[in-house]
Amino acid sequence: MLSRTYLSLVDRLPLPSPRTQRIIAILVILTQAGIAVTGSIVRVTASGLGCPTWPQCFPGSFTPVPVEEVATLHQLVEFGNRLLTFVVVAAAIAVVLAVTRARRRREVIAYAWIMPLSTLLQAVIGGITVLTGLLWWTVAVHLLVSMAMVWIAVVLYNKISEPDEGTAHRVVPKPLRGLTAVSGVALAAVLVAGTMVTGAGPHAGDPDVDRLEVEIVTLAHLHSQLTVAYVALLIGLTFALFAVAAPRNVIRILYTVIGIAAAQAALGVIQYFMQVPAYLVPIHIAGAAACTAATAALWSSMSVRTTNSLASQPSGVRVPEPV
Repeated sequence: MLSRTYLSLVDRLPLPSPRTQRIIAILVILTQAGIAVTGSIVRVTASGLGCPTWPQCFPGSFTPVPVEEVATLHQLVEFGNRLLTFVVVAAAIAVVLAVTRARRRREVIAYAWIMPLSTLLQAVIGGITVLTGLLWWTVAVHLLVSMAMVWIAVVLYNKISEPDEGTAHRVVPKPLRGLTAVSGVALAAVLVAGTMVTGAGPHAGDPDVDRLEVEIVTLAHLHSQLTVAYVALLIGLTFALFAVAAPRNVIRILYTVIGIAAAQAALGVIQYFMQVPAYLVPIHIAGAAACTAATAALWSSMSVRTTNSLASQPSGVRVPEPV
């Protein structure tokens, strides 16, 4: 009954075109990545406790309150970041309504629903982060979930871009798609190590927050070695994809991944020798989100839905392998 009521309400909305659905999906990617970047701005400006309570900013008020104990700038930065959550929620709800109204296949609708539900989870994690006084590992979890949501948002965009009819096929051999997934796991390890570096570093989000009691040089080396492993996997994947004559689209995305990864590695080296200046941290977080999105796009591009039958393929054209 509830499902029928929901569908009847959705049916009153304008029918979104495929292009509109893709645009909304892109907005979901940008908002999920963007709030991670603004979160890093909160951190490097020491505004993490600009709103010391949650879900209210101050006891009895959802908006900033002039108090001597908390600088106005810190309040505005943290409150502004909280307000951006509504933009993220709006984009997440919009994509659910769009794919539901368009009667997309169940897989697409399921992925779409992940976005508002995971955003709600992020709000809870953010509340825990504030209420625990910005414990470093809660901040780390907050960022890592954001990166996971960026990955899922990219996969959602890819699925929205596909036709609902037909069957999914691999356009590269199965082991190479598996190798791409392994590179994603390596990237996840790089991100985890990066949050540990931040947890031990100078940007705590507030001057009085306890830090991760591990030598930052040790963590920086761990982070860099995992980055080397990630890049090494990408290099191996590059040779393999050229060896099997992978589709041009896959190669183009691969170049994008390599370019972003190289830029991120260079920026990390610059940060290390400059003692992690605050203004470079948001850029590095944006790069991490871009690297996550590009790797997800690469993995997604290796499987496509097609309505073409094997018999309809012209002679000499390589047919994608069934998944």
